[in-house]
Amino acid sequence: MSARNPRPSGPLPPHREHTSGTANPLRRRSDRFESWFGCFLLLVLALGLPAVALGAGRTAYHSGMHTVQTQSAERHQVNASVESITENIGATAKEQASIRWTDDDGTVRTGSTPVKSDTREGATVRVWVTGDGDVTGPPMTKEQAVTTGWFAGGAAAVGVASALYVARVGVRHTLDRRRYTQWDAEWEQVEPLWAGRFPR
Repeated sequence: MSARNPRPSGPLPPHREHTSGTANPLRRRSDRFESWFGCFLLLVLALGLPAVALGAGRTAYHSGMHTVQTQSAERHQVNASVESITENIGATAKEQASIRWTDDDGTVRTGSTPVKSDTREGATVRVWVTGDGDVTGPPMTKEQAVTTGWFAGGAAAVGVASALYVARVGVRHTLDRRRYTQWDAEWEQVEPLWAGRFPR
């Protein structure tokens, strides 16, 4: 036997096998609850957020496409003649004009619409009108419906993520308050014992 590595005398210390299932004695019930609650929130975030975002986006998209179809069926463009320029509209380089046009059935109608500042009386402009003869804006487009769907899905995702974050912070704050209260109560019991061991 080498002198550098002498064999220890006496019995060997008992061998302790590590058991992964042994609970940590310092881990409180609130710690376990917080851990499980965090896992639950992660599960909701991984499964619920995509589902909510997709559902909200699809609902908004289908609603937008319904609006596209409805407005496209109700509105059409006509050539209208500018009768007079009535007033200026702020600093947008546009003016409000009185217009006149004739429907397909021969009915003469009048209305008003914004026109460019260089538009003169007697000029012809293209305007959108409803079946009742009211001047209106252009119908909603498919691209706008898609954009609305994406926006709604993104807003829903942000809302779900924000709600989960608030829940996480709220539970953590509540548990911390309980822990501080428990620590204060335990310290009131232990502190006199420690103080007595160190005479002044």
